[in-house]
Amino acid sequence: MTDRGVAAFVGLGVMGYPMAGHLANAGFRMKVYNRTQEKADRWAREYGGKAQPSPADAARGADWVMTCVGNDDDLRAVVLGEEGVFAGMKVGATLVDHTTTSAIVARELAAEAARHGFGFIDAPVSGGQAGAENGVLTIMAGGDEEVFNSVEPVLRSYGRTIVRMGEAGSGQLTKMVNQICIAGLVQGLAEGLNFAMKAGLDAKRAAEVMSGGAAQSWQMDNRAATMVDGKFDFGFAVDWMRKDLGICLDEAERNGARLPVAEMVDRFYADVQEKGGNRFDTSSLILNLAADSDISQDET
Repeated sequence: MTDRGVAAFVGLGVMGYPMAGHLANAGFRMKVYNRTQEKADRWAREYGGKAQPSPADAARGADWVMTCVGNDDDLRAVVLGEEGVFAGMKVGATLVDHTTTSAIVARELAAEAARHGFGFIDAPVSGGQAGAENGVLTIMAGGDEEVFNSVEPVLRSYGRTIVRMGEAGSGQLTKMVNQICIAGLVQGLAEGLNFAMKAGLDAKRAAEVMSGGAAQSWQMDNRAATMVDGKFDFGFAVDWMRKDLGICLDEAERNGARLPVAEMVDRFYADVQEKGGNRFDTSSLILNLAADSDISQDET
């Protein structure tokens, strides 16, 4: 396999772990860091890379550094400071952040990177755990066009659709649009399936039929059956969706966009959290409608 240089990955969660694996399989010499050292060690045993004791150590000597952590504060924690990524990066290297964050922190880190002679691309992803595992993520990028063009072949290791949307922060703004659209889709699907069951229809069969028409969506194709079965112990967690919708609502307050449906769905997700569904998949919105339906909550 061709040696494609040194890459580092910081944050080996459900998304980062397989994404880093694709980079290793594509021929990059990998260095990884994770807050839980055991997981970094396990990744290194599986893929042959080297686990590092700090983000700075992971970034040291790397041509490309990828981060995928939890939120704005987590990102600042692994990038800035004496042990952060920027403390280890070499001039000319590029940081690609896959975390879903605010556009504010993306622009902040882009400016800081420029001061140090680093490239920076904000590159949130869509496609979920399955997309990461299969290497077919959609990547929405923001940053300098020349830097993006240089890193785009690297991102092909785990991305199928990779688009630069504009300057720094544009990737994050596009991800906000993605989450706003998903929120409405999932709520609509939940209401439709619940209606089908109330009407005495085979809800799974109804979804199968509708998937061939104008109501088709990724959510319908991948979540309708599990919603009817009351299975939610997988996928993108409600806690993370509420974090993302909070980012959307904050940005809308700044730019003047009206998000009445997103605001409503955010409240509905809060209701799911009150039911103990913090870690349930986002399709668990149907639980708010299903108190007297045929759905039985599966908490396994």
